This record gives sequence, C-alpha cells and structure tokens, in this order.
Amino acid sequence: MGNAPFLKTDPLEVDNTDFEVRSLDAMCVNEMQKDEPMLYNLKYLAVGIVFGIVLVKAEIISWFRIQEMFRLQSFHMYGVIGSAVIVGMVSVLLIKKLNLKTIYGEPISIHPKKFNKGQVFGGLMFGFGWAITGACPGPLFAQIGSGATVIAVTLLSAIAGTWVYGKFRDKLPH
Repeated sequence: MGNAPFLKTDPLEVDNTDFEVRSLDAMCVNEMQKDEPMLYNLKYLAVGIVFGIVLVKAEIISWFRIQEMFRLQSFHMYGVIGSAVIVGMVSVLLIKKLNLKTIYGEPISIHPKKFNKGQVFGGLMFGFGWAITGACPGPLFAQIGSGATVIAVTLLSAIAGTWVYGKFRDKLPH
C-alpha cells in the first residue's frame, strides 16, 4: 500500500488531478474483499446474456438505428439514451440520499469529478468512432453474437485504443 497518492480516499489530500483518474480504478477504491469460486461468476454471464438480448430486441445494436440517430432522422435512440440518463440520475440520487451499500455491506462512495477539456476531446473521438462504425463498447459483443462478425475489427480497435491510452496516460493532460 505505502503512501501512493492514488490510494488516498480524500480528494483534498491530493494536489493533482491524477487522483480523479486513478480513483476510477476498482482495485484502488471499493475493492471487494470476499473471495468467491469461479462458478459464482456465472450470474454475471447470465445478466450479460440477458442484457445482450435486450439490446438486440430493442434494436440498440442496429447500425441503421445508430445512423438514423446521427442524421437526426429518428427519436428511437434518443429515447433510449434519455431514459437511461434519467434512470442513472434517479439511481445516484437514491444511493446518496439513502446511503445505500453494496450487497456485501460495503459503502458506495461517489467522488466529485472536475470538468476538463480532455472529456470534450474524448467525447468527440467516441462520437466519431460510434458514428463511423455503428458500434459503442456496450453492444459490441451483442453485435458480434448476432452475426455481425465484422464488428470484431471494431472490438480489436477498441482494445488497441485502450492499450494506447494506458501506455501514454501519464503524458496526457487530465
């Protein structure tokens, strides 16, 4: 553990914005201490499969629906995204107001984040990639599973992009 700055829990104790980036690392914040057998993770696989089916049935993974959204021709995707934002806002509000804990009794802490220009650039890159490929990280596996195997190129590109970011993260402005 030592005195590494990313392990501090109070953002006021850290002078730079590196805490904001590293506070998102699950192994540094809210690490689950319970050790479960490998079969225990099958519930996550089941939830992922159900989530993929919902994405397919709701046409969230449809390249044509995504193109309609970016061309402002249909409300379908905006309705889905808007309702997800509302559900997320209500969920965070309830977590904070009711001081909810994880199913293992661990406290849930949501750190305030500072706005910076990197978020704008990252959002633009994400949006351009989404518009060009018709895929964002959530539905990639559902698209591949539904037979759009060409999306494997997008998946490999996302993995490569994540690796490049990790390699140059210390040199990038945060």
